[in-house]
Amino acid sequence: MAKTLGKTDLINQVAKTAKIEKTKAKAAVDATINVITGTLKKGGKVQLTGFGTFGVARRKKRTGVNPQTGAKITIPPRKVPKFTAGKTLKDIVGK
Repeated sequence: MAKTLGKTDLINQVAKTAKIEKTKAKAAVDATINVITGTLKKGGKVQLTGFGTFGVARRKKRTGVNPQTGAKITIPPRKVPKFTAGKTLKDIVGK
């Protein structure tokens, strides 16, 4: 079974792979996440060739059902983060 890589694990792997201090790896990971998040918040997208594209999808208003009461409810429109894997990533994972 594959291991789930948490943020601390990611920072440790970045530090090891890039041969840098963990504090610098943490700063780099945090900065990357902040840039991606900030760009998406403004409605933009981040394209990392070969890896994938982070973007924003818009969901339309829809009708749902409250599972506790069975009552119909209206779910308002909203924006949600979206990730589309790039060809290289798909090829690597598909092997």
